[in-house]
Amino acid sequence: MTPVRPAVDAELRALSADLPLMPELTPEVVATLRAIPSAPLDTLLGGRAVERREVTVAAEDGAQIPLTVLIPPGAVDAPCVVWIHGGGMIMGDRFANLDIPLEWLDRFGAVVVTVDYRLAPDVTGTTLVEDCHRALTWTAGNAADLGVDPARIVVAGVSAGGGLAAGVALMARDRGGPALAGQVLICPMLDHRDATTSTLQFTGPGVWSREMNAYGWRAVLGGLTGGDVPAYVSPAVAADLSGLPPAYVDAGSAEVFRDEDVAYATRIWAAGGRADLHVWDGGFHGFDALYPGAALSQEARRTRTEWLDRLL
Repeated sequence: MTPVRPAVDAELRALSADLPLMPELTPEVVATLRAIPSAPLDTLLGGRAVERREVTVAAEDGAQIPLTVLIPPGAVDAPCVVWIHGGGMIMGDRFANLDIPLEWLDRFGAVVVTVDYRLAPDVTGTTLVEDCHRALTWTAGNAADLGVDPARIVVAGVSAGGGLAAGVALMARDRGGPALAGQVLICPMLDHRDATTSTLQFTGPGVWSREMNAYGWRAVLGGLTGGDVPAYVSPAVAADLSGLPPAYVDAGSAEVFRDEDVAYATRIWAAGGRADLHVWDGGFHGFDALYPGAALSQEARRTRTEWLDRLL
């Protein structure tokens, strides 16, 4: 029997009443979703006076990875956010969810670098996280030219991007850099095993269901199974979570990723690390990205930004 789902916040429930819910994904559905463009960058910027740079960096296999760099006026020794978009590792682009780090550009004068990592199943395994790490490496290597303080670079992402941000933090630790001041993991996709209580609760139609999650993981893992799955891809299987930068981890109580996110923060504490964990009562997956004006969304965003304020 499928476990009972936690209740959704009343305001969010009303706002999402007409949101189409899908029980599963197919290649045809993913192709359709990929064809829907993100909002134009000029619209997202909303008249902000920022310098925009379009950059491509070469991956190890020679592929060109597009980055967009947004630099606020007068940036000198500014903090920097390397932003990794969501989309189940199978869809989305570097402009998706960009309103979240733009809040930090406004609040802290942060330079924002957003990366168009390659998507599964076009690529598989560690390629996605390697693309994101390459963006971090480029950012750190060009910090002076960007007006960035290399000691205040944060990696951040939502959903699949949160999972990739966690993978980048592990990769940077293991490779001796680039140094990270922190990692912001927003409802991160961390565990390919898809077997927690919260994943079972969200079997069937939802904003992001267990079946959709399994589709995304199959796409990115390819033929990898069991002990062959790298921790950089599925950070929940990492044997050692020590030596990581401070982490902000949040999720909704009414979503697939709740339990794996709680477990990840708990394991960081067990390894002697720093993690600030928030489970938002009544929040479903991506609630604050979908409905930023809702009271719970505003509280989640404000709390996340206040953590960054203390960190930076």
